[in-house]
Amino acid sequence: MKIKRALLSVSDKTGLVEFAKVLNDYGVQIISTGGTMKTLRAAGIPVTYVSDVTGFPEIMDGRVKTLNPYIHGGILAIRDNAEHVAAMKEHNIQGIDMVVVNLYPFRQTVAKPGVTLEEAVENIDIGGPAMIRAAAKNFKFVSVVVNPARYNDVLAEIKEHGEVSDKFRMALAQEAYNHTAEYDAYIGQYLAKQLGEGEFPETMHLVFEKIQGLRYGENPHQGAAFYREKYSNGQGVANAKQLHGKELSFNNIVDVEAAYGIVAEFDKPAAAIIKHTNPCGTGIGSTLSEAYQKAYAADTVSAFGGIVALNQEVDEATAKEISKIFIEAVIAPSFSQAAIEILTAKKNIRLLTCDLLELGMRQTEIKNISGGMLAQDRDVADASLNDMKVVTKRQPTEEEWQQLNLAWKVVKHVKSNAIVVAAGDQTIGVGAGQMNRVGSAAIALEQAGEKAKGAVLSSDAFFPFRDSVDTAAKAGITAIIQPGGSIRDEESIQAADEHGIAMVFTGMRHFKH
Repeated sequence: MKIKRALLSVSDKTGLVEFAKVLNDYGVQIISTGGTMKTLRAAGIPVTYVSDVTGFPEIMDGRVKTLNPYIHGGILAIRDNAEHVAAMKEHNIQGIDMVVVNLYPFRQTVAKPGVTLEEAVENIDIGGPAMIRAAAKNFKFVSVVVNPARYNDVLAEIKEHGEVSDKFRMALAQEAYNHTAEYDAYIGQYLAKQLGEGEFPETMHLVFEKIQGLRYGENPHQGAAFYREKYSNGQGVANAKQLHGKELSFNNIVDVEAAYGIVAEFDKPAAAIIKHTNPCGTGIGSTLSEAYQKAYAADTVSAFGGIVALNQEVDEATAKEISKIFIEAVIAPSFSQAAIEILTAKKNIRLLTCDLLELGMRQTEIKNISGGMLAQDRDVADASLNDMKVVTKRQPTEEEWQQLNLAWKVVKHVKSNAIVVAAGDQTIGVGAGQMNRVGSAAIALEQAGEKAKGAVLSSDAFFPFRDSVDTAAKAGITAIIQPGGSIRDEESIQAADEHGIAMVFTGMRHFKH
């Protein structure tokens, strides 16, 4: 259907004048409201004021202006329905063929410091969503445009077809309903917070936008796509910029997320290498190159084909070390030009830049279950040295404290049951995801081998029995850090004292399922 009349009423005036000029050139009559009308008239574009259409002034500070049969009748009329056409003729209602509306800036308003409830409420749009939903419902005859990025697409349709095609009108309607749903979701979230429902309201609406489709999910028979939280703070892997390499896979993205979370824990130069979401090696050093070499040396077998995360700009020396083996992806805050030249010589390696996470920032973590989901605060908390308690006769040495701190930060990122063995500012053994803690300890200590002598060990949760302590002692472990809290803590403490091991309780558990 050819567009003869269009109603334009927008808060976001990006591209508005240019769009309206072309519509006018095509002979489209433009109807508009207060602020939009002033903008168009200032640009010399002929505009019919909405009050001249309704025969009724804007009242109540503009709260009521388009809620009128002359507007909604013109939008909702089914043009091939004889009764609708007769009603339009009887009441002198003219059809509106296009509705171009975007809404009061509610989200932007409530994001301002010190905004009052009254200010927020005044930025809840009523007439806009009503027109959008009406036009979207009648997409068979009416085009609805809520996104300025669509203006050129709409004009291209008119230029090619003389009208907006049926399929594109439906696509615009689908986008419009998403727009109003998202708008209402933000209002609901804001009011929930005003009522004290916090981060876990009675009803949770999630708003994400698609970044890209993926070739497949965890396995080739699973479909998948990559989404970003809409209007996020710009942090996190979903906002990373890819500098080089082929498209990331589903599993790449999951592993990149796991790797970057580890290196964000450290202020010193740090590197982590991830396989299947678990760290096969983590190292810290006086330089980034040293940190990477320690992470790689921790498990040279598993590192092949891994994901590397670094918490500082990748320099030439570090890039040379990384380039020595096959690595799927490297993520860091930035890369020097020399590092880019070295690493891009490898065709398939992915290079990504991303700001480091603010670990103290409150974030909600979502996990799907069949028929529902679980929501929790992201595990960004950590026990400080002041909160930790030495429970054995022997105190850790200064060097042991340094290694215990490393092991404790890393074990938080290992699948439970989790054990990490560390020495010399690197992990030397990781036991992940076993059904019992002593099994994880045995794996970590076997991996550490002779290096376990004089090393430290961390556990993500308490030891239910003394057997893990006895196993650690046999391997030569000299200090252990764990949450404590078992009814048999005294048995573990006694075992540590018997073996001359220093043991620290953090009072904080770090399960990761």
